[in-house]
Amino acid sequence: MRKDQWNTTLSVDGKNLGTFDVKTGGETDTDELTYKPGGMAPQVSLGGMVTVAAVVLNRLYRLDRDQGFAHWLLGRVGKGKAVVHQQPLDPDGNAYGKGFTINGTLKRVNLPEVDSNATDPALLEIEITPYGTVA
Repeated sequence: MRKDQWNTTLSVDGKNLGTFDVKTGGETDTDELTYKPGGMAPQVSLGGMVTVAAVVLNRLYRLDRDQGFAHWLLGRVGKGKAVVHQQPLDPDGNAYGKGFTINGTLKRVNLPEVDSNATDPALLEIEITPYGTVA
C-alpha cells in the first residue's frame, strides 16, 4: 500500500468539504504510567489515558470549490464539529475495508499564503482537535 491509496474527507457541522490531499497527525498514544516494584522485579506497565493528536489536512485551494465556503469555515473555528474520515483504497481506487473516523473540533483554518514572487501551489490548511478515540 502507498500513501496515495487513501481518500481522506472532512465534514464540518454536517457540511461535506470533500477530499483532502495531505493528512498528518491523528496518532493514537497514551500517557502511560509505569511502576517499578521492589525486590528488583521488572517494571510494570499500568497503562494510561488514550490521547489522539491534532489532525492537519491540506489541499490545493480551488476557487470553484473552496472560495464559496471559506468565510463560513473561518466563522466555525473553535466551535465547528469536524469529522475526518480516512478510507483505504485498493490499487484501482476502490474503497477497501472499513475506514477510520476521527471526531473533533475545528481548531484552525489557514488560508493560502501570499507571495507575489512565488508560483508554489496555494494550499488550504485545516487543523482539528480530536475528542474520543479513532473509530
